[in-house]
Amino acid sequence: MDSGDQRSGLHPDAAVFVISVAAELAGMHPQTLRQYDRLGLVSPSRASGRGRRYSPRDVVMLREVQRLSQEEGVNLAGIKRILELEDQVSALQGRVEELTAELSRVYDALQRSRRVFAAGPAGDVVAVERGQRPQRSASAFGRSGALVVWRPPAR
Repeated sequence: MDSGDQRSGLHPDAAVFVISVAAELAGMHPQTLRQYDRLGLVSPSRASGRGRRYSPRDVVMLREVQRLSQEEGVNLAGIKRILELEDQVSALQGRVEELTAELSRVYDALQRSRRVFAAGPAGDVVAVERGQRPQRSASAFGRSGALVVWRPPAR
């Protein structure tokens, strides 16, 4: 569903249309809009004098209610349930996006902070990059390349 008239630059949730204008935009009678409001199908904002103010998103919803009723043959109770479920799905999709982004941030931080340790040339513990070995030193014990033979002392 389109959530507003993007060409006009009007925010989809801006409550700007009085009931007569919203009814005309939706192709309905104002009394139908009042009934939909009472049933909780499309509930517009209220102006200070308690007059209904419809947003472009509300007009789109009115058209969708009309389409479901006239073209699909869904009764008003069914339409209300469909709209509730669509809202729930949208909220859950938003939550999945939030959790996916958070999981990605945590995974990236974990990858950056993950350290690998190895025995250094002098036998000490050193941190190394993943997939790397510690630098060898030619002067370190046992690394000179000389052959050392050990013989037990004679008795």
